[in-house]
Amino acid sequence: MFERNALRYLDEALVILEQGFQELPKFTPAVQPERLHAVLQEVAQRLQDNFPYPHPLYAGQMLKPPHPVAQLAYMLAQYINPNNHALDGGRASSAMEKEAVANIARMFGYETHLGHLCAGGTVANLEALWVARQACTQGLVLASEQAHYTHARMCEVLQLPFQSVVVDAAGRMDMNALEGILKRERVATVVATLGTTALGAVDPLHEIMQLRERYGFRVHVDAAYGGYFMLADNLDGTTRAAFGAAAQADSIVVDPHKHGLQPYGCGCVLLRNPSEGRFYRHESPYTYFTSAELHLGEISLECSRPGAAAVALWATQRFLPMMPGGEFARDIEAAHRTALRLHRHLADSEHYLAGPAPELDIVVWTMAAPSRQAASRRAQAVFDGAARRQLHLALLRVPNQLAAAWWPRLARDAETVTALRSCLMKPEHAEWLPRIIERLETAAREPPSA
Repeated sequence: MFERNALRYLDEALVILEQGFQELPKFTPAVQPERLHAVLQEVAQRLQDNFPYPHPLYAGQMLKPPHPVAQLAYMLAQYINPNNHALDGGRASSAMEKEAVANIARMFGYETHLGHLCAGGTVANLEALWVARQACTQGLVLASEQAHYTHARMCEVLQLPFQSVVVDAAGRMDMNALEGILKRERVATVVATLGTTALGAVDPLHEIMQLRERYGFRVHVDAAYGGYFMLADNLDGTTRAAFGAAAQADSIVVDPHKHGLQPYGCGCVLLRNPSEGRFYRHESPYTYFTSAELHLGEISLECSRPGAAAVALWATQRFLPMMPGGEFARDIEAAHRTALRLHRHLADSEHYLAGPAPELDIVVWTMAAPSRQAASRRAQAVFDGAARRQLHLALLRVPNQLAAAWWPRLARDAETVTALRSCLMKPEHAEWLPRIIERLETAAREPPSA
């Protein structure tokens, strides 16, 4: 399950890295190899207490293993341990971060940008909303009911008024509901989600942009999960149109540690207008004196940030260029195709009630049953039965509005329905889908009392 052969390349790269410092006086780090070996053995034992996230039979939460080039580049950078706050903490890694972030900005169609890496989507969304507050101080922040809870929480931190917008039957922000709020309230920022974490739903960003022309508000795009689907050429028309409008957004968030094949944590925040860097202005008399070039800490709410994350991302983009039709893009497209294949199987099966067709690579379904409670019990049983067969899924509590739209024949004896959920984001999921379905079907055929 783990690639170990490539570790020899790390040793060769370390030789090259060390050559850059050969003029320094020699010294030998204190390693204590026997103690090091013992502790690592213990760590390996402790880490066995995990779900098999890298394996294709793990198809539950959105956990995609880092690419080997990202793992090795991260480890290589750790021998330097750069800090991408100020240039004297990480000259090379800061330059690599700027290049990697510029590649992401180009993917979204930004002609100009200001941006950087951060710990992940939570911090990235906090920063985007903070900039939005600085740029437009008055009015509500709106996001859909299926948007990540980050937005409501970060609005509390920033003391911004927040309101949820109801969703349509596909889990996307309802445009009629949004316009109703825009007519009644002063709205400062609308958050559009390109790939909700529960359903993989894509808000109709292109329609939100049309409303912006009439009502005037800032648009922030939370593409933490779905952003890399910008490169996919097999999305349906409405979903494609939403991604096509991303270049018009005022800010965008994406998480390379999801579909970007990076170790945690690696998020990215982008601002379309570089002049908004003025909001970050601050004094730090002991950090920014080494160079007149931009220090990344001057455009970030975070201070210390791992340069190794930037090195790993840069190396991955070098190995797998982010271009339409390239290997990286084809893997993203394969994830969508695999999700559609699973959805078709579920829709045709007597055991299941499928949710909406996946817009990206997240599939949601529940069990055929006379009532919501019965379906929920069966979903839990199948979840457990699949796990006994080493197939790891996820569970989702579907709210009444969506349950009524998707599964109207289930008697309403509960306000929610427990559903099964899969994120088929690994390239290997395409080849392993028959084995995933086989285990799923076996679990579904088990008697309810088993």
